[in-house]
Amino acid sequence: MSRIRLVDLAAQHAAVADEVAEGWRQVLDQTAFIGGAQVGAFEREYAAFIGTRHCVGMANGTDALEITLRALGVGPGDECILPANTFIATAEAVCRIGAVPVLVDCMDDGTYLLDPVAVEATASPRTKAIIPVHLYGQAAPVEQLLRIAERSGAWIVEDAAQAHGARRNGKGVGSLGDAAATSFYPGKNLGAYGDAGAALTSSDPVAERMRLIANHGSRRKYEHEVLGFNSRMDTLQAVVLMAKLGRLAAWNAARRAAAQRYSIMLSGLDEVLLPCALSGNEHVWHLYVIRVPHRDQVLKSLHAAGIEAGIHYPSPIHLIPALADLARYSRGAFPVAERIADEILTLPLFAEITPDQQERVVSVLADTLH
Repeated sequence: MSRIRLVDLAAQHAAVADEVAEGWRQVLDQTAFIGGAQVGAFEREYAAFIGTRHCVGMANGTDALEITLRALGVGPGDECILPANTFIATAEAVCRIGAVPVLVDCMDDGTYLLDPVAVEATASPRTKAIIPVHLYGQAAPVEQLLRIAERSGAWIVEDAAQAHGARRNGKGVGSLGDAAATSFYPGKNLGAYGDAGAALTSSDPVAERMRLIANHGSRRKYEHEVLGFNSRMDTLQAVVLMAKLGRLAAWNAARRAAAQRYSIMLSGLDEVLLPCALSGNEHVWHLYVIRVPHRDQVLKSLHAAGIEAGIHYPSPIHLIPALADLARYSRGAFPVAERIADEILTLPLFAEITPDQQERVVSVLADTLH
């Protein structure tokens, strides 16, 4: 029986293969591999898609988040609030600028987004940035965070890597705060054919600073105004992203339909806790994350049946060995994030998944749980 991928990148590539091949041929003819016209074209199109004045293409999403923080003036010793339930890159970007990650728990409501009540209790005059992660394909409640940030004088920096095309109360994710960073890692809803990322803002000075830092602190060759680094988007990746961007809305609609099918199929399994969308959100279902008992055994059974399920994420930020320096946090500090880390399970989901494939996933899951 054929394997069911967690994300079937081959199926997505088939839809854009000809357009990408022609675009790459043009780039090869032009030999403008860095900063080619296609990069600027993508930046303009993606900014318009999100609803911001500026998009600055970068080498990857982690760099984009770090550069965004730097461009806003966040630096050594500044506190940045972020959720304990996220990928390590969110914390890495904070640590790499010498700032201090201040963690908060997530909501135990089927969304697992950062808890705004915990943010309010944690924010202080030392808080320089609040970093909501738009998790699994839907927006965090940024409007609540903006009120908290206004009182504490903090920036809202969105980590939008998992929510390309998602909206909250009609506004595009990436346009909800002061600035945003995103990743175009291949498995994302909008994925490149390698690493790529972008920073977003509607502030002209912040965008100018982002672009400066990402290009060795330079506007003109060999003139370096600030200490920056090299984080520029390859032109070849911009071609891929442009080809996919025009299809993203349809692909996200297909993901929503697939997520709805899963929820209907799984509704009879009492052992399964289903995901849900926060009121006001237009979810794009980057991941379909359920909770099950005996998760590790369930995952093993799915793998044995040729189903590529996964875990997002197996460890909260404060329990990752690489971040052991966060010594003020010990096990028990974030009970919701710690509890769900032992129970969450990500089922295969991509725009091209078929009802038959989903039925097979649910059948194997049901047999394992019973």
